[in-house]
Amino acid sequence: MQNEAMYLEIINNLRDGVYFVDANRRINFWNKAAEEITGHSAKDMLGKLCHETRLQHINAEGKLICVMGCPLFATLEDGQQRQHEVFVRHRDGHRIPIKVNIFPITEEGKIVGAIEIFTKNSPNVYEEELIEQLANFATRDKLTGIPNRRSVESYIEFRIAEMKRFNTKFCVVFLDIDNFGKFNNTYGHELGDEVLKTVSKSAMHTIRRSDLFGRWGGEEFIGVFEVSGSSAAVHMAEKIRALIANSEVDFEGQPLRVTASLGVTIAQESDTIESVVKRADDLMYLSKQAGKNRVTSN
Repeated sequence: MQNEAMYLEIINNLRDGVYFVDANRRINFWNKAAEEITGHSAKDMLGKLCHETRLQHINAEGKLICVMGCPLFATLEDGQQRQHEVFVRHRDGHRIPIKVNIFPITEEGKIVGAIEIFTKNSPNVYEEELIEQLANFATRDKLTGIPNRRSVESYIEFRIAEMKRFNTKFCVVFLDIDNFGKFNNTYGHELGDEVLKTVSKSAMHTIRRSDLFGRWGGEEFIGVFEVSGSSAAVHMAEKIRALIANSEVDFEGQPLRVTASLGVTIAQESDTIESVVKRADDLMYLSKQAGKNRVTSN
């Protein structure tokens, strides 16, 4: 124990950022240099899963690799050392380029965690504003500001991989705004845009760190939620439905009510992105047939 404390003290005073994660990618060590480089304190980071933090690693193409293509996840899977150049979000909000080296932690031949050592990359290589714009273009819907379809697909793929490895449960909620064509045709496309924004803002009040809610396309949205079982999944979907049903948009002083129909399903080990989304979509369609403004589950 004395040697361990000495080693941790040495690591804590390195100029490189260092953090440890367990086999579930939960952060259990965050050194002083990691605080200085990223602005995120150990208090902010310890005990959180990597993808729950605000770091949100992206590559040079703006791809969010925390949910798809995570090198830490890959090292925990195969035990191989990896080196990458990525961009993380500083505590103040801007992006910073870093170089990372990832190593597995093993005990008695079993992978029990991983170490990531990182240094700040040359600030002259990339224009931070450009990278921030790139990241937003790649992962955010321009109108509503919430995750776009590409981001939703990546997150579902990540959740499926985690489910197969750790037996975690999650549900997919497919949401379609009721009578959306009426808003556009009767009141104009600007009002239709306001409806989309209102639905987005209402639904986002349900989001926890482990969840994602994004725009699938048109008036369709998808939520991905970590749940304990079917009842929790239905409860989550009902909460979203109720928040939307109690929202309004204003048209020339006249409040217009907005509702949505939802379908919710628990992901299965045999699922792909396509299969779990289709199942939720089919259930949403049953809500439409049953009179709209309701949740249907399987």
